[in-house]
Amino acid sequence: MRERGRRAAVVPTDVREAAEVERLVEAAVAALGRLDIMVNNAGIGGGGSLLEASEEVFEETLAVNLRGPFLGVQAAARQMVRQGKGGVILSTSSVAAERPIPGTVPYSAAKAGVSMLTRVAAWELGKHGIRVNALAPGSIRTPLTERLYGADPDPWLERLPLGRAGTPEDVADAAVFLAGDDARYITGQVVVVDGGWVLVNGKAGMMGKI
Repeated sequence: MRERGRRAAVVPTDVREAAEVERLVEAAVAALGRLDIMVNNAGIGGGGSLLEASEEVFEETLAVNLRGPFLGVQAAARQMVRQGKGGVILSTSSVAAERPIPGTVPYSAAKAGVSMLTRVAAWELGKHGIRVNALAPGSIRTPLTERLYGADPDPWLERLPLGRAGTPEDVADAAVFLAGDDARYITGQVVVVDGGWVLVNGKAGMMGKI
């Protein structure tokens, strides 16, 4: 960031803990003067089928993937309301919240919760000038997904309308748009960034690599 002429503060945070998320917001305000944009992007890929998923995996997945965004939205919104000049809050949902993907019960349940959290928060916070949206990525090639599922492309992805897996840049560009003034009249939306995955009917079970 420094080589680009920008300031940044690195604050390791356990998003499952309210006190740590509040400390993160306080650190951002202390370092940068105010909080204008909050992005809730921490997540884990806890999976398992309905018959096989353990309580421990289910609870840990919801703690990171749903309680984490809830605490982030809450802490950011409180700060933005105090500032009195609005703001933008973004969270990461998933196409797993839009279509069922067998074998991902904890993950899918958590991401569905993020989508509804986004809509309710947008309704409540609109009067404060705070916009709340979420992104729902499809299959995105990252070091995490490669460690979990391998680096070889899934042949099914070639049958998507855009014919490829997504990149982190595909999602980041959508986030930049939603955080900026060009999206000033957009709130309460879950924007799907998936190369057309949700358009392919009857194929959800073939996509285990999410």
